[in-house]
Amino acid sequence: MTRGRSGDGRSAPSRHEGRAISTGSNRHLDEGESTSRRGEVLIALARDAIARELGMGATGAADAAPGGAVDRLPEALERALEEPGACFVTLHTRGRLHGCIGSIKPRRSLREDVESNARSAAFRDRRFPPLTREDLGETTIEVSLLSPMEPVAVSGEAEALRALRPGVDGVLFEAGGHRATFLPQVWASLPDPRAFLQQLRRKAGLPQNYWSDDVILHRYTVTAFDEAAS
Repeated sequence: MTRGRSGDGRSAPSRHEGRAISTGSNRHLDEGESTSRRGEVLIALARDAIARELGMGATGAADAAPGGAVDRLPEALERALEEPGACFVTLHTRGRLHGCIGSIKPRRSLREDVESNARSAAFRDRRFPPLTREDLGETTIEVSLLSPMEPVAVSGEAEALRALRPGVDGVLFEAGGHRATFLPQVWASLPDPRAFLQQLRRKAGLPQNYWSDDVILHRYTVTAFDEAAS
């Protein structure tokens, strides 16, 4: 997993600039504007969507990047935002997880997906209380862009464990009408493939050692942008 900071080399990142964390390529990032600029815009879109929901107006875009608001984008970047895309938005408030909602497959424009998932992570993740105005100033945002899903053909659990790439793969597990996913970032807390798969099955509402012929596995990579800590 590679990590790089945005910025022009002349100063430290501002509060709303981001770091790019990539576990694979992403078609939204392979052409046109720099990866860091795109990350800044995606984070600003997410922050603005939350701020508007709180009745605060669009507050994030002005800080997104030197000289650039979200409504004045280069043509290549604007096109990328209007293409279908799938993302997860993760919020941490005062260093603790405060919401994570996303899309597995593209079903709307990337811009719409970022904004909708940001609002859902802030206000509709049932594990956490809704974000408040006071919380927003102490909340950092991560936007993870998902690559297309890749089927993982396996005949059993042992083969699945060998196929998984720790630190690289996000995994979608499906069986018997149950489904759950872990982003690649989860490997940081569950580095062992067996434990990773066990917890993923529990998340899906299945016994941690469940396996049957109806198991379907997909994997994917992400390019994630997280805000620099202040």
